[in-house]
Amino acid sequence: MEAFLSALPHVLTLDVLLAMVLGVMGGIIIGALPGLTATMGVAVLIPVTFSLEPLTGLGMIAGIYQGGMYGGAIPSILLRIPGTPAAIATTFDGYPMAQKGEAAYALRISLVSSALGGVVSAFVLMGLAPPLSKFALNFGPAEYFALATFGLASISVLLGGSAIKGLLSTCFGLFVGVVGIDPLTGYERYTFDSMHLVSGFDMVVLLTGLYAVPPALIMAEQAIKTGASGAILELKETNTRFRDWLRFWKVWLRSSIIGCVIGIIPGAGGNIASIMAWNEAKRTSPTPEKFGTGMPEGVAAPECANNADTSTALIPAVTLGIPGNAVSAVILGGLLVHGMQPGPGLFRDNPDIIYGFMIEMLLTTVIMFVLGRYGARLFIQVLRVPPVLLVTMIVPMTFIGAFSIQNSMFDIWMCLAFGVVGYIMEKLDISVAPAVLALILGPMAETNLRRGLLINHGDYSFLFQRPLSLCIFLLTAFVLFYPFIRTWFHKRDKA
Repeated sequence: MEAFLSALPHVLTLDVLLAMVLGVMGGIIIGALPGLTATMGVAVLIPVTFSLEPLTGLGMIAGIYQGGMYGGAIPSILLRIPGTPAAIATTFDGYPMAQKGEAAYALRISLVSSALGGVVSAFVLMGLAPPLSKFALNFGPAEYFALATFGLASISVLLGGSAIKGLLSTCFGLFVGVVGIDPLTGYERYTFDSMHLVSGFDMVVLLTGLYAVPPALIMAEQAIKTGASGAILELKETNTRFRDWLRFWKVWLRSSIIGCVIGIIPGAGGNIASIMAWNEAKRTSPTPEKFGTGMPEGVAAPECANNADTSTALIPAVTLGIPGNAVSAVILGGLLVHGMQPGPGLFRDNPDIIYGFMIEMLLTTVIMFVLGRYGARLFIQVLRVPPVLLVTMIVPMTFIGAFSIQNSMFDIWMCLAFGVVGYIMEKLDISVAPAVLALILGPMAETNLRRGLLINHGDYSFLFQRPLSLCIFLLTAFVLFYPFIRTWFHKRDKA
């Protein structure tokens, strides 16, 4: 508690508060625009925060993250178009409510549910991260290698529909991660005698290329020149009293637990949490047959769950250096840009910043609720912007951000190259997230494996001599064989 109290004055300054407000506003707008995601927003913003103080930049990133997760519900309810992948389940009942003239009520349910889920998630982050970081200080090379392997297996197999495509994406990220100087020997690897590649590919350039350029290329390809009509965006106000919200407390409780648990698991994410919460709300409802026809609980459950996932996904990221989802991977890139190494040492070396960032995750949830409550009519107007017009805004911002890192034209070309690769992966239905997470976890796995081998004179048995690393390897084996187990049970049920 003392650490949080000491970090609080650093957060409650005018520039940090303003950054959080601007971040939430930008996040809601980005989330509300179909095709743009919170991950893309954070990736584009990281170069902008390079010149800011760490807490100011992280406050803006936290705002975009929280606002983007809520903003995705707006087009899901009004247009039946998920603003973000995590808002897919919101369309099931949100759009039918809008068709019945209850769009304003559905948006209000979404806002309250998102805020509650975000608050619960922030408190879980603040409660679990510090003790877990202290526990992680006892980790050695075997435990870190096991954790990195588990993270790589989880994101490859669990993230996306195809395990094979997930593994291909992971292998691409692993290859990109080894370019540059060998961390133990100092030899150059895959640099092709280019001075630009001696330090490897810049994390921010890669993130902005993979996450910001492909959506813009897809929008340009579709060439949609008209936005949503004004008639669709008209809202009819409905009066709701406090007792009207009491009907949702069980849904919120279950969905918060589901979202928090899913968030901690590497490779899961808000889309899985929201669908699981919607299914659970339907299963426990006395009228499950009404779900999908405009049930308010069908909006409350997924929106609460996908926001309960936000802060908890950062728990393994800030404590162990293992990102729980794509957004937390991009946020790790933001920490690295500001000279902070994610992991247990972060709590020891930069306590004011990391504890302040956790407070910012809580405060941005409150700001999101206030802005959503009084600015909903303003934010939904962004749906009237023609998607093709956004291309001319996203691409220049992306290239300017890439150039600003090192003032290098080479970074612009690399950003474009990674953007084309990301576009091809999108077309082939290969998830980009495993590649980004592998880029972070790959060097971590390599360094700790080789360090352990040096300490133990080339004996691989050190990996299995400690109970914790052995348990993690067993979990990794289960994750790798999970698709085969699932297929076997599916065939047995059909037989």
